[in-house]
Amino acid sequence: MVKILWVDDEIELLKPHILFLKGKGYDVETCNNGYDAIDMVRSMAFDLIILDEMMPGMTGLETLPLIKDVRPTTPVIMVTKSEEENIMDKAIGSKIADYIIKPVNPNQVLLSIKKNVHSQQLVTEQTTADYRAEFGRISAMCQGADSFEAWCTLYRKITGWEIELSASTDQSIKEILAYQKSEANQEFCKFVRRNYYNWINKRVDDEEIPVMSHTLMRKKIFPVVDTHSKTTLLLIDNFRYDQWRAINPLLRGYYDVDVDDFYCAILPTATQYARNAIFAGLMPLAIDRMMPDKWLNDNEEGGKNQYEDEFLSRQMKMAGKDYKWTFDKLVRPEAGRKLIDNIRRVYDADFSVIVYNFLDILSHARTETDIIRELTEDEASFRSLTRSWFEHSDLFVLLKLLSEQGHTVIITSDHGTIRVDNPVKVTGDRETSPNLRYKTGRNLQYNAREVYEVTRPEDIQLPRINLSSSYIFAYNSDFLVYNNDANKFIRYYRNTFQHGGISMEEMIVPYIVLKPKNS
Repeated sequence: MVKILWVDDEIELLKPHILFLKGKGYDVETCNNGYDAIDMVRSMAFDLIILDEMMPGMTGLETLPLIKDVRPTTPVIMVTKSEEENIMDKAIGSKIADYIIKPVNPNQVLLSIKKNVHSQQLVTEQTTADYRAEFGRISAMCQGADSFEAWCTLYRKITGWEIELSASTDQSIKEILAYQKSEANQEFCKFVRRNYYNWINKRVDDEEIPVMSHTLMRKKIFPVVDTHSKTTLLLIDNFRYDQWRAINPLLRGYYDVDVDDFYCAILPTATQYARNAIFAGLMPLAIDRMMPDKWLNDNEEGGKNQYEDEFLSRQMKMAGKDYKWTFDKLVRPEAGRKLIDNIRRVYDADFSVIVYNFLDILSHARTETDIIRELTEDEASFRSLTRSWFEHSDLFVLLKLLSEQGHTVIITSDHGTIRVDNPVKVTGDRETSPNLRYKTGRNLQYNAREVYEVTRPEDIQLPRINLSSSYIFAYNSDFLVYNNDANKFIRYYRNTFQHGGISMEEMIVPYIVLKPKNS
């Protein structure tokens, strides 16, 4: 029961109001002077205090700081006969939660109590009610989504509800949303399976083909650079739309969001494939054929993303772009500090590209480190950790500096990531790739109904490891496990964040254009 202290020198006249509150289920204690009020808050805790501003002996404004010394977090509602601005300034300066002008209306008091004591509960209840009303519309959208744009709209809506309901104490509504998101992902996987070959091979009209990794530079990024004298591309590995929503509020003082959109990551949604495709402007098969010395297959030793700046240089040359440009890849914390120390080269460039790998490192750390697992036990905590990292990162400092210099900033990623929970068993030889969301190799054995299989990799413009190799991709929140030591493997990787397969989180990638406030 909510416990309230009402302090007023005319408390006897307020009995009808007090009875009204008691009738609403509140436990109301009373006193008629500031001295007794201070003694009472010292001896017991109250959820809220209603304090009259004009009292003989010790006024409400004099009593307030003494109450706050004892109970600094207890909300106080000030009741006053005066509407003079200086009195309200004094009260607000003393951190009152609300104020009410006499004569007091009981419903006005009740509203203020609800606002200050039950606000989180009321917001939760209203948000839950709003989502229940929206549930049917989201289900209908899921069944009717027949284009990539429609899926982007649906993904944006589901992500919005995930964020809205993250603070809810109603576990059942969170479970309903998780179930609906899983259903949506199942339908999205079917959509990709039906359309991916046609997109890659241009078997449909251009307007039906989404912007994809290998067309991102040409269709979305170069046009921004052409029309803005200073542009920085920030590519954050493993960056999802919900994580963008988590850091967006921190940037509002420095940038306006000019574009909030998406593009489609190619398969596999893995750095080696998707990021190389972005910078080369080519599908992986074309990179392998045209620049075989710069492409390593999954089973080959060595770094798989060593030539991104060379790929980008070639793509700009092919597109006739003669920008003055820079390229930086930040893998370790000291690299961010070093870039800030040498920020002038970024300022002077027409087009600066910064690849930031922290979130990929964080995802892998969550798999391998127990304490990171505990800190990111669900999607909401993973978003929270992303925001906390960003707020204290060199990347945030860098973005502030770029805003001061009037740089337009494009934020995107090469792919997203999904928390996996459903094991799907496969077998393969020792040449098979180790990724949990896709496999490539020869002699793969699996249930074809559980994966998206591509027996001819060239059909979707992917290179072969050998003449008989194929690819399979996991759907939704599945992850691929071998029969050997399967239970141990499942326990270790279940509820970890992975990428490489087919899901909204991995393939629907945020594409954000920020305009600096000072422009």
